[in-house]
Amino acid sequence: MQIVIIGASGFIGSALTAEALQRGHQVRALVRDTSKLAVLQQQYPQQLQVVSVDVLDSRALLPWLQQQPLVISAFSGHSDADVSGYYQRGFASILQAVKQSAVERFLLVGGAASLQLPDGSKLLDSPNFPAAYRGTAEGAYAALQQLRSETGLAWSYLSPAAEIFPGAASGQFRLGGDMLLTDAEGRSRISTGDYAVAMLNEAEQPVHTGQRFSIAY
Repeated sequence: MQIVIIGASGFIGSALTAEALQRGHQVRALVRDTSKLAVLQQQYPQQLQVVSVDVLDSRALLPWLQQQPLVISAFSGHSDADVSGYYQRGFASILQAVKQSAVERFLLVGGAASLQLPDGSKLLDSPNFPAAYRGTAEGAYAALQQLRSETGLAWSYLSPAAEIFPGAASGQFRLGGDMLLTDAEGRSRISTGDYAVAMLNEAEQPVHTGQRFSIAY
């Protein structure tokens, strides 16, 4: 399968790129700094195409997305002082390009903060929610709301556990919906490797089209 991954060199994007390549897919990686994928490009010269593009420029994205069967966005706003605003501008640009390019399916790396707690509130509303992550959380929640208002677009949104950490795939995890998944000790955790497995599973065999789904151990 041909897969376009936006933000392919980032924290989660790099795990998605590696997993897709290991599964034998053809990957077009859209990044800001192509040097970050130099090693992978040497390992997979026939599978990986790396392109430098500004995600805020919707017109620049268009030719790279045109009539693609699948686009995965792992774009984040961490590199900007106004994380929430930057993320929302970037997402709006990506979504516009996706719709104009006749992309068949769009998968988004989402956030955990909009997941519901047992009392019906969102994780984002918790009094101890880390201020450092609020900008990204607000941006990701706004993106989910935007996707839910779209018609005619085949999308899926994968929320990680409350804690996502660098790690290999175990293949042992649970999938859920809008509720925050926790283990027997009340922890909500997932590795980047297992997150990538779940996202690529959805890419290969769609189950959650038009839905947000979640993952945790």
